[in-house]
Amino acid sequence: MNRLVASKISSWKYSEPYDFYNMNDDAGMDELLNGTYFKVHEDEMLVGYCCFGKSAIVPIGLQFGAYPENGTVDVGLGMRPDLTGQGRGYVFVSSILEFAMAEYNSNHFRLTVAQFNKRAIALYEKLGFNPIMVFPMGDVEFLTMERRIC
Repeated sequence: MNRLVASKISSWKYSEPYDFYNMNDDAGMDELLNGTYFKVHEDEMLVGYCCFGKSAIVPIGLQFGAYPENGTVDVGLGMRPDLTGQGRGYVFVSSILEFAMAEYNSNHFRLTVAQFNKRAIALYEKLGFNPIMVFPMGDVEFLTMERRIC
């Protein structure tokens, strides 16, 4: 991730109800440049980003035991707003998981998603993720999902 790509990503604006994922430019830039974020390209076109570890969790979930130390790699991701809802998610997330398998030498992954994001939840289930637990953050509930391939 570099400053130019981070600037583009932090300026992305999602429509309701997904506007929940819009970034504050300054805080978004800082996070995107923390060393755990990667840009995702398709034929040299920026299509999204991914992150791993602590950057991929919702911190308040720690209070609810949402992130036990069980050898699972936490994965976060975001697709460019104008590309969402077009059936591109399966290939997008699959490529991120393939990268994570190679990078972290693991087949155990966890995602955290806003409970209202039924579109993403359906995709994650199609990719083999199972719901684990729900926890609140203000008015929003989050769902953790895991995929374990032995």
